[in-house]
Amino acid sequence: MAEKPGKVAKIRLGKLDQNKAQYDSAEEYDRRLGKLQKELLHIQQTYWHEKRRAIVVFEGWDAAGKGGAIRRMTEPLDPRGFHVWPISSPTEEEQGKHYLYRFWTKLPGAGTFAIFDRSWYGRVLVERVENFATKDQWKRAYDEINEFERLLTDDGVRIVKLFLHITPEEQLERFRERMKNPYKRWKLTEEDLRNRAKWDDYVKAAEAMFDRTSTSHAPWHAVEANSKWYARIKVLETVTAALKEGVNIAPPPVNGNVARMAAEVLGIPPDLAGVGAAKE
Repeated sequence: MAEKPGKVAKIRLGKLDQNKAQYDSAEEYDRRLGKLQKELLHIQQTYWHEKRRAIVVFEGWDAAGKGGAIRRMTEPLDPRGFHVWPISSPTEEEQGKHYLYRFWTKLPGAGTFAIFDRSWYGRVLVERVENFATKDQWKRAYDEINEFERLLTDDGVRIVKLFLHITPEEQLERFRERMKNPYKRWKLTEEDLRNRAKWDDYVKAAEAMFDRTSTSHAPWHAVEANSKWYARIKVLETVTAALKEGVNIAPPPVNGNVARMAAEVLGIPPDLAGVGAAKE
């Protein structure tokens, strides 16, 4: 049976401090970003070598910066080791199946990351608020999702869940910016504008989601996202901390045969080639 929530602190969006400003200069931001990206690359290499799997879930408001955070997260990674899944409305075929079906088909293979730009939590967010799911369906979904995630974590999958939160005022400014920029107008939809009228309903749905599905094995992490720089750094800090917990990310020892051949063919002394420390 899925673990019941209650062992993690409650998240209340209105209590998040949006005035956090860690980075006074682009140089400081770039330095911190580069350090975290390098660390995430090393984590990815460890997961690849050890055939570990990870899922990173992004939820949050329209224009909260999910796409920008995902780009900074994946920038340094080997593209063979991750896949980003942008999730939109289910197709007609998918609507005829259990809502989790289309996510089962996108789970990560051995040694890889699956990154979801929106996810199965649509059932208890947009589908709840917009009445695309009945009350019985979305209320039942909390336990279904907890079971789904527990199955994955029991099978060794590391799950990191992030909710990017901005204020209504910040969202309005970002919508205006998108409308004024011909290269960003495509991001703004009628649905985005309509959803603003249901802001309080979405807050209620999101906080119920946190309460019912934040578990010790797959907790929710709220990210204060009014500052894009702060949000991107916090996303990377959260993801790297969660993925490396209990994992030795030091590089694997060199293969003994490869080290000896390298010493012979490349003229590298055996000690520098790692022969002495290598495991055959």
